Order: sequence, then structure tokens, then C-alpha cells
Amino acid sequence: MRHAFRVTRKAVFLFAVLTTAAVWSRPVIAQPAQPRETPASPEQQAQDVQDLKVKLQQLEQMMDEVKGKLNELEGQPASNHASAGGPNNALVSSVTSVGDYPTTSVSGSLTGAPPVGKKQADQKKPGSESTMDIYGFAMTDAGYNFGTIDPDWYDVVRPTKLPAFANEFGPNGQTYFSVRQTRFGVKTSTPTSLGDLKTIFEFELFGTGVDAGQTTFRLRHAWGEMGHFGAGQTWSPFMDPNVFPNSIEYWGPNGMVFFRNLQVRWTPIKTDRNTFMIAAERPGASADQGVYSGRIELSNITPQFILPDLSMQGHFNRKWGYIQVASMFRRIAWVDNNATSKLNFGGSAFGWGINTSSNLKLGENTTGRLQLVYGHGIQNYMNDAPIDIGVQNNFSNPITPIKGVPLPILGAVAFVDHNWNKKFSTSFGGSMVNIWNSDAESASDFHQGYYALTNLLYNPIKNVMAGGEFQFGRRVNFRNGYNFNDYRVQFSFKYSYGKTFAF
Repeated sequence: MRHAFRVTRKAVFLFAVLTTAAVWSRPVIAQPAQPRETPASPEQQAQDVQDLKVKLQQLEQMMDEVKGKLNELEGQPASNHASAGGPNNALVSSVTSVGDYPTTSVSGSLTGAPPVGKKQADQKKPGSESTMDIYGFAMTDAGYNFGTIDPDWYDVVRPTKLPAFANEFGPNGQTYFSVRQTRFGVKTSTPTSLGDLKTIFEFELFGTGVDAGQTTFRLRHAWGEMGHFGAGQTWSPFMDPNVFPNSIEYWGPNGMVFFRNLQVRWTPIKTDRNTFMIAAERPGASADQGVYSGRIELSNITPQFILPDLSMQGHFNRKWGYIQVASMFRRIAWVDNNATSKLNFGGSAFGWGINTSSNLKLGENTTGRLQLVYGHGIQNYMNDAPIDIGVQNNFSNPITPIKGVPLPILGAVAFVDHNWNKKFSTSFGGSMVNIWNSDAESASDFHQGYYALTNLLYNPIKNVMAGGEFQFGRRVNFRNGYNFNDYRVQFSFKYSYGKTFAF
């Protein structure tokens, strides 16, 4: 059985006194000093002074060792009293950077104060550590849809995916369960001589595109930035993620600009009050052939994107909240690979948009989330809008009797988030999208969409949320008079986690 020994300051001080006395009692020169009856000569005096200096240096060295031992036992940083010019210089340490990670370089002899460790070096240089945040949540959704929707989108409210004609997706009424909102992410921050290097890698389980309707991995963010520059996939500067309400419905307001895009971004202004950024983004667009769909003359038309999309954002923080203004400019082109001297359906269009958004502090516990966006051919950046380019009749031109045009679109969002207390909160509001369709689109094409919800969410303890929500969606067709209303009730359970590591 091992016994614990406690070392006190009194014991260490007694040890220091005894050690000092022993040093003073030891001879310093090789031969014992002889008593002198006559005054010492100048040479002898010089030798005595040198002997005293040696003793003093030995005492300083020994006191450093004692203090270092005492601080080590009490868990305090060791002092470093180097004797300048002495024969036994104390240890000298300095913090350097190797690959952006702080290390300790050592020079001098191995006597004196103990080396300064990594932890002590970081304390001397605050903020010099790299950090890594691991975060995410597991989330389960369960609900009942009183209407019907495209089966690939069974667990969300998307007006564009509601039926375009009666019984398109079968009878009304469906129970659903989903864990597709579950998310995992890693963020890092590394100090460099050019500023902090920040990265984010994040994915979820909500399949889209060819994986629509599946519970599968889907990349959200793969982004890195250093100083004023960044590159990768993240929120487009044309959008404002803070407009998204505190809801449990996954897809969100249909009239919101919402797009994570590949981009190269420059942020020349980045302060607590004002931000300005500009980005070159990956281009992309969608179109349909309207009433001419299936015509052989239109069977070999392919898109062409020569230039990246250009987006800009100005964000202005104030005491009452903030206002953000963003813009988008894009060139969309398509090539007719069957073009002849008689017919050529190729062409191009210029897309643009202005997006104004804000968060307003309506009280200590209430926030208003607002957005208004208008543009032509920007549907690709909207949260729920179908096509950027529509078909328009152009019979006055015999070579291009029909042409593609960028469709005008208006989107609006208005929500209020309110915290009743530390455990309960509510969000309510609505959103809409209106598209000005071109004259050659199909009568059943999407024209208007509406979205609304209200909820009550409960946080019994930290990192745990449960709540219920009533949701509404509405689709209105272009010109055949058909519309469809969808109602659903959803309950969700969310368990969050997060940990920060320094290295």
C-alpha cells in the first residue's frame, strides 16, 4: 500500500536554508584557506571577490532549483531567472510555430529552471492554439399529412411538389417517420501569420437529386477561409440563412433565397458592424419546353455556362437588428446541336436579382425575420421554385419561332420567433412565391406557392428539444384553375451534441 506524502512550503523553505548553509560551509578552492595575519594583497582581494561571485552564482542556481521544485509541486508555472553572463546560464525557452502548431524550442544548458511546457507556452501566447469543434444532432420527425405530396418529398412541405392535377400522387392521408434531418459537422480554426484558417465540413442524411426520398449522406458544407478569402461549398452570398425561422419542418419557407453553392469569395470589409463580400459561384439553371415538350426539333438542346454567377452582399448590424442587401448577376445560355440554316433554337439570357432581408429585435425575447426578393431567372437560388427559363412564342422570327426567356419571380418571408421562457418557444409566420409564367408554358405549370406554420417547442434540458408544429402548403397552377391545399401535423425530437478540442 502506497502512502501519500504532503510537501509544504515550510518544509521546502527549511530544505532551502539547510542547503544554503551547506554550500556556505563547503570550500570553494582546491587548498584550505590559511589564516592571514597581514592585510591581503590586491591580487588576493581580487581572488576573494571572484570566489564570492562563484558562491553567489551557485546560490542563485540552487534557489532557482528550489523555487522550480516548489512551483512544480504546487502546480504553478516555474520561474525562469537566468543570470546574464554567468557561467551556468539558466534554461531559455521560446514559443515558435511549426506548421501552425505551437511548439517549444530549447537552448542553453540543462541546469536552472525546468523547461517551459506546451501548456505554459500557450498561456504566454493567448489564442495560439488550434481548435476543432465536433457538433451535430440526431433528430426524428413523425407526423400525419392530411393531404398528399410527391412521395420523394413525403416529410417536407414543398408547394412545387404538391399535385398538379387530381390524384397525381394517390389519395390523401399519410403517416410518416423520418430521421433525415440528422446532422454531423466538424469546424476547425488554426492561427497563421495571415490570419486564422477556418474550415467546416458538414453533412446530413437528407437525399436530393438522384437520391431524392432516400435517407443517405448529403454534403452541406465543405468550406475553408483565411483572412478575407474563402473557397468551397457554403451559403451563397445572395442568401441570408438567418431568415430561416425556428421551426422543425426541414425544407423551410418557399419564398426564401436558400442555396449552398460552390464558390470563390472575397470579403474586403469584415467588421462587427459592416460586412461586404463578392463571390464567383458555380453556374446552373433549369428549364422546360412547355407546350412544345417532346418535339424532335428540341431534342438536342444542351445548356452552356461560360461565366460564373456573380453575387454580392452588404450586411449592416445595428442595435435594433440588421439589414442585408444582396444581388445576383448570371448568364444562362443553351446550344441547339441540331441547328440548321432554317431553324436554330439556341440562345442566351441574362438573369439578375435583388434580395433584401432583416432580423428585427421586437423585444427582449422576440425576433422578426423578414425577406423580400425579386429577379429574373434566379429560381435556381430559391428554396422552392421550379425553372429559371421558360418558353415564349416568337412567331415573327422564322429561324427561332420560340425562344427561352428568364422568368420573373417574387418571393417574400415574414416570421416571428418568440421565447416564452427558457424552456418554451414559438415560431409563426408565412411565405410565398409568385412566378410570371411565359405564354408557351403548360397550363399545369407552377404559378404560385404559399407556406405557413406555427409551433410550440420545448427544451426540458440543455441539448434536448421536443415539439409539435402545424404546417400548411398551397400550390396554384398557371392557367387551368387547379390548386391544392396541404395540411399536416408534425412532432420532432432532437438531441444535440458538441465538443471543442484545443491542440
